[in-house]
Amino acid sequence: MVQGRRRRARAAPLSLEREHWARGEWVAGVDEVGVGPLAGPVVAAAVVLEPDRGVRGARDSKALTPELREELFLEIQRTALAIGVGAASTREIERYNIYRATHLAMRRALARLSVIPAHVLVDGRPVPDLGWTHTAVVKGDARCQSIACASIVAKVVRDRLMRRLAPRYPGYGWEHNAGYSTAEHMAALKTLGPTPHHRNTFSPVAQLDLELGG
Repeated sequence: MVQGRRRRARAAPLSLEREHWARGEWVAGVDEVGVGPLAGPVVAAAVVLEPDRGVRGARDSKALTPELREELFLEIQRTALAIGVGAASTREIERYNIYRATHLAMRRALARLSVIPAHVLVDGRPVPDLGWTHTAVVKGDARCQSIACASIVAKVVRDRLMRRLAPRYPGYGWEHNAGYSTAEHMAALKTLGPTPHHRNTFSPVAQLDLELGG
């Protein structure tokens, strides 16, 4: 644990949260993972931090090693006031499209919070159908610690899910590519074909389906 703490970089700032804490408001950070993969769900997380109690080293999950993400995930669970996780399945992604499915996952994450926030900080662009008063923060996982925590939670949850699915569908490498379009994954798709967890509306899978006469 000491080693892990020594290699942690500076955490994302808490300045946006402090604006709401100064008014006596709870604020949630929301982020998602899984927009780009060819297989698996999209997962969103919402995190409400306690006022001025941050998580050392919490920043954009993509900038962290898997080991450090897991370590920070446990610390976020210990220190956050509330955490909510939501997902949208492959079927929902195909039914609604990936962006609407992402918003659905965000709404589900917020609905699972045990604390109701007065305001939500969302990574990226505004989400018109979120159903919550929110502020969109470009590159929010680097600029806002509660969003960074949400990105870590969502990433760890989704990666664990894909690792659990991997033994049921061997050959695609989901245990280490999490459903993204690596060379290994694409080669397996051509050899084995798509699984029920593949997103058939995504062009690489749809194109393969056409080539195979699907």
